[in-house]
Amino acid sequence: MRISTPEFISLMAMLVATVAISIDAMLPALPDIALKLTANNPNQVQLILSTFIGGMAIGTLVVGPLSDSFGRKNIIYAGAAIYITFSALCMFATNLETMIIARVFQGIGAAAPRIVSQALVRDLYSGREMARITSFIMIIFSIVPAVAPLMGAGLISLFDWRAIFTVFILFALVSTIWTGIRIQEPLRAEMRIPFQIKIFQAAFLEIISIGIVRISILTLIFSYGTLFTCILLVQQVFDQFFGRAGSFPEWFAVIAALSASASFLNSMLVIKLGMRRLISAALRVQVALSILMLLMFYAGMISGALGFTFFVFWVFSLFFQAGLTLGNLTALAMEPLGHIAGTAASVISAIATLGSAILATIAGHFFNGTPLTMIVSILLFAALGAFSAHLLQRFDRIV
Repeated sequence: MRISTPEFISLMAMLVATVAISIDAMLPALPDIALKLTANNPNQVQLILSTFIGGMAIGTLVVGPLSDSFGRKNIIYAGAAIYITFSALCMFATNLETMIIARVFQGIGAAAPRIVSQALVRDLYSGREMARITSFIMIIFSIVPAVAPLMGAGLISLFDWRAIFTVFILFALVSTIWTGIRIQEPLRAEMRIPFQIKIFQAAFLEIISIGIVRISILTLIFSYGTLFTCILLVQQVFDQFFGRAGSFPEWFAVIAALSASASFLNSMLVIKLGMRRLISAALRVQVALSILMLLMFYAGMISGALGFTFFVFWVFSLFFQAGLTLGNLTALAMEPLGHIAGTAASVISAIATLGSAILATIAGHFFNGTPLTMIVSILLFAALGAFSAHLLQRFDRIV
């Protein structure tokens, strides 16, 4: 029996959420890990997040072409094996260097469910309907960032930060077994593309030769850049500037839960308004809000209770923006590339992830214990994203 649309959306959301849980559940553990593994330079604890993202970018580049050659499900199985193995290594790491290496490979493994899920969506849907399905996936996916920090904090209070990796292993096992049981392999043997460098090069050149794909990827880099910069620095701002490390998981849960409304709104509006308008509007609003935050910071209005409230709202706006941009931009980039969906998903996501990870990592190195670095970096990335989103208007507006 073919999987129903609601079950398909739920499963795809869980596969995509492998990345979110691997990042967000670690946020409340960062102070403890810094104390245990890098007490002399606590700012280096950011590497636990950025190296995972970097590893994911590396894995992203290859898992799509491999799924075009060997089938979607087989690559999910392989990715799960890598992810689970290096999650176990993270659990027993006794120094930061081991943790960083393991997180790189954990990110490589997590790339498989993230990218193959995109290819599976493109296998079955196209155009605005694909964007609509992606929005529904993002609604369910948004539950994970809300729950993950609370889960991480709970495990730390009951055990210690190493227990978080046990949940990663169980999460991957459940999603992989569910995929194996319920998903029918969409790529029959005669539809598969041999994995050859020349074929990959030809596909890569085709991808980057299409104007709307190039501009969508560029805008994705800046959109992901705002999100990753926020994720990389928000816990440290809560801790070092506001002195609210203890309540961070609860605040982050509220922010993430409320931001799910963006994906719901997108699913309602995208058919009527199209993806380009929503992307452009979201990034322009983010520019305005970030300018307001910068002015408030220099006016000394951020440090008090009212300033904290504005900061929380601004962080919420970043996640809300992601709900209106990331799925739409991915759908725009994937739309002309259905015949090489796996490779396209890999190339698009690899470039976007690596580019945004570099931007966020650079921003993180300038962190000085205040929200200033976070505000300035996000303002810059949002402004660049708004400009590149404007360039999307020159292309055919059917989608």
